[in-house]
Amino acid sequence: MPLLETAPDALAKVYARALFDAAEKRGAAESVVGELEDLLEMTRADRAFSELLASPLVDPAKRDAFLVRVLQGRVSETTLAFLRLLNRKDRLGHLVPITAAMDALVQERFGRVEVDVFTAAPASQPELESIRKRLADALGKDVVIHPYTDASMIGGIRIRMGDQLIDASVRAELNRLRDRLLGQTGTVRSRAGDILDRN
Repeated sequence: MPLLETAPDALAKVYARALFDAAEKRGAAESVVGELEDLLEMTRADRAFSELLASPLVDPAKRDAFLVRVLQGRVSETTLAFLRLLNRKDRLGHLVPITAAMDALVQERFGRVEVDVFTAAPASQPELESIRKRLADALGKDVVIHPYTDASMIGGIRIRMGDQLIDASVRAELNRLRDRLLGQTGTVRSRAGDILDRN
């Protein structure tokens, strides 16, 4: 069983807050979340590694020895101690949502917000800068944009900030137009039925 790719829940936020507070005391919150994200990239590239971290069948003592052997000297003491704690508590399988919650705390601390921008074709640098500036003005924060191309889109743009989605794609607009038209059709039919019933 690989790591769970889920959104942060209450438990993930509790662990992330504890890690953030510990890392912030050392002035290392950004570097710790960076190390966790690098580790997650490794697990996404190597399913066996992901399963080793998440599987309840792996003996926690052996997994702890593995973490020390592989990560000591490669990540900070704070990150390694946290991973070992998750292992002892049988929570390593929740590393993805914990890391996402930790990243949100770091971005909030430094007044930044990360935004995923989806377009049908690759957006140019001036277009991305225009989007970034408008979002920064609206949010009052420094915006970091991650551009993605979604070939399934007809056109327009989708913006995701954390668990919020702003869908201004052509498909979404067409769906909204269809819903309005179907709603109006239903109203017209209802009125026509009322008139016929009266006559």
